[in-house]
Amino acid sequence: MKNNKWIRAAIPALLLHCSIGTVYCWSIFSQEIAEYIGFTKAATEWAFSFAIFFLGMSAAFLGNVVEKDIHKSSLIASICFACGMAGTGFFIYYGGTHKGSLISLIGIYICYGFIMGIGLGTGYLSPVKTLMLWFEDRKGLATGLAVAGFGAAKAIASPIMQALLDNLGDGGIYKMFLILAVVYFVMMFTGHLLLKKPESWHEPQKAEKGKSMMDVIKTRPIANYIGIWLMFYINITCGLALISQEKMIVKCIGLAEMAGIISTVSAIFNAGGRLGFSAWADKMKDRNTIYKLIFILSIVFTGVVMLTGGIRNGDGSTFLIVLVLGLIFVVNAGYGGGFSNVPTLLSDHYGMGNISAIHGLTLSAWGIAGLTGNQLANWIVDHTGSFHMVHNVQVNPEGYQNVLYVTGVLYVVALLISILMVHPMKEKTTKQQSKKKGTVG
Repeated sequence: MKNNKWIRAAIPALLLHCSIGTVYCWSIFSQEIAEYIGFTKAATEWAFSFAIFFLGMSAAFLGNVVEKDIHKSSLIASICFACGMAGTGFFIYYGGTHKGSLISLIGIYICYGFIMGIGLGTGYLSPVKTLMLWFEDRKGLATGLAVAGFGAAKAIASPIMQALLDNLGDGGIYKMFLILAVVYFVMMFTGHLLLKKPESWHEPQKAEKGKSMMDVIKTRPIANYIGIWLMFYINITCGLALISQEKMIVKCIGLAEMAGIISTVSAIFNAGGRLGFSAWADKMKDRNTIYKLIFILSIVFTGVVMLTGGIRNGDGSTFLIVLVLGLIFVVNAGYGGGFSNVPTLLSDHYGMGNISAIHGLTLSAWGIAGLTGNQLANWIVDHTGSFHMVHNVQVNPEGYQNVLYVTGVLYVVALLISILMVHPMKEKTTKQQSKKKGTVG
């Protein structure tokens, strides 16, 4: 067990990521929260946006903590995530007994957004470097496995959460949060206890490193890192813009009764993209090629649905329905693949010495995209087109279609950044740097 990479890296990574990944289950219970505490759904939606924002920001600012001590960071993640969930449950309960109270809404923002957000950021980062050290020759597969757990969490937890909501009776929404807070703390704390870097890895001390995180980034043209950050940000923004409207788009094309199944399938594509794209990248000389493929596929499917008016005209047309579903699944896969390839791409370019800190800084793109992606799509849908009834559901086909014009342009910009700003390494230096700074046996 002491030197088993599955027990010391893969399993704890999955325990951590399958727990924190349930943040994406927000849409399952957001309406219930809004109704229970007496606020609009739009008001409560900010809790999710804050959670993603503070995920990115905590990863950026606490990356050095993760770098120095994965046990401290994984413990922080376990405590913050569980306390955030329990606190959210308490303030939902308070809101149920004090309808329309700002205290309950602000409390949910703080607990689900800020406290859970810190747990998300530190929990996301904690196992990544450890995985890359244990699986040195298959870094993409290893990080893809863990990050796939983050993506698959929604597919696994959604039916469980729905069952809890259906069977816990009155106040089931706050009871669910309190129960899951305990369950996820046990899972994450177990992961915290198991997580361990290889004994043969010698963590460089500050004197040995000699360079700060920014010094390491500057070993390559600064435009190189800016390019990685920007294409990561754009991929998340576009992904969130479409995924946030996914449920309504499905209803718009006449598949309202299958919305739950399609949501599960899209979550599987999300997880599959995280694992598949990163494992594929292990066989490539330049991991940036994966991003080019993701952007090209996204441009092609977005362009086809734009040209055919697939969302606007899809109701009743099997061919157009297939195209729209194809777009949803491809974007989900590319969204997930973008996450799993970032740490390995960064390690190829900047080495393993400061990878947790650099990866954390890069995840700030996720935090900012968490505020811009959903809100961008919501603004377009609210200000273009018009709402009308389709199969007894009020939708805005033109508005959803218009979201694609924006995401299509952004995907083209991301592809150009990937080609022009992120240059391939002349030779991979990761192993050389690992030998200088410490090796994995």
